[in-house]
Amino acid sequence: MSDTLKAQITAAMKDAMRAKDKERLGAIRLIQAEIKRIEVDERIDVDDARVLAILDKMVKQRRDSINQYQDAGRQELADKEQAEIDVIQEFLPEALGEDELSTMIEAAIAESGAESMRDMGKVMAVLKPKIQGRADVGAVSGLVKAKLG
Repeated sequence: MSDTLKAQITAAMKDAMRAKDKERLGAIRLIQAEIKRIEVDERIDVDDARVLAILDKMVKQRRDSINQYQDAGRQELADKEQAEIDVIQEFLPEALGEDELSTMIEAAIAESGAESMRDMGKVMAVLKPKIQGRADVGAVSGLVKAKLG
């Protein structure tokens, strides 16, 4: 994959424009707007790792919205958020399986020399860059807690 994630997103936007796919185009434009906002606010060019973090956060925000919409009985809004998640996830790497995740957690515990819950931060510092966009960080920290606890 020689293309940066940003370039892939721009190419996908052009494809969606050509295909006149309004929903997909809208979701991709949201991604681009968020990337641009961060670049302007922080005066940086985001790299792939940062784009993954942005996409990850966007998915999480939409999952929260879906829960709120469903609780309020607004399924059409929940469906719209889910459609956006589906587009965003196209740019995220494949999700990690349980076995793969378990192996990574054990390796991170060994690498950081963690022995108890006090060392959780060290373990997460090792894991976070490896799982970004591929697993829910909150769920992973729960698994780490279980292994350390």
